[in-house]
Amino acid sequence: MQKRDLIAALKAMREQTKQRKFTQSVELIINFKGLDVKKQESQVEVKINLPHATGKKGTTKSLLFAKNKDFIEAVKPKFDRIIEESEIASLKKKDIGLIISEFDVLLAEGPVMIAVGKFLGQQLAPKGKMPKPVQPNPAVVDQMLKQMGSVTKVSNKKGKFTPLVQTVIGSEAMDDEQLSQNALAIVDAVTGQLPRKQQNIKSVFVKESMGPPVKIGTVTGEGKK
Repeated sequence: MQKRDLIAALKAMREQTKQRKFTQSVELIINFKGLDVKKQESQVEVKINLPHATGKKGTTKSLLFAKNKDFIEAVKPKFDRIIEESEIASLKKKDIGLIISEFDVLLAEGPVMIAVGKFLGQQLAPKGKMPKPVQPNPAVVDQMLKQMGSVTKVSNKKGKFTPLVQTVIGSEAMDDEQLSQNALAIVDAVTGQLPRKQQNIKSVFVKESMGPPVKIGTVTGEGKK
């Protein structure tokens, strides 16, 4: 997929979509071909760290390892889970497995990194889930969460596996360059999961949440196939 075709499709999408009183999401639809979705090799489930946060809530889950009580209290609403330093050594294999599978953004108060490395490093490091150190400062936490909160999960499972994926790449408030970078990251990651790579891609569309799909590679909107 050429970036220039993607930019052209995004421009056409904006022209063809009626303005609403709210900010619409922008979605990417990738239709597959030549896949037997009953086979595991054709079942796409991948987490992608996008260049730009989509603004969609609930796309990431965050965890903090911390020690300072005042810091914990100040940032508690910002995290899905906080594990205190005193709890780290007693975490069981099942608990560590849940951390790996459920959380996309992991931070640790600086001094707590020692305990994390000692007790959890062998499990977290191979999975790329070692937390990033953070100062015990709520403003710094806000900045880091914003930077890291761009992980999105893309899957062709909607109750059952389907021959397409559809996911949010941002909002209409973002510029075409940001949207295109997110879209290309998703297309590349999804293509890498397919058994025959690009040969399994039938077509790709962009659309706003209340607008018609626009096929990438044309300048006219087409219905999703």
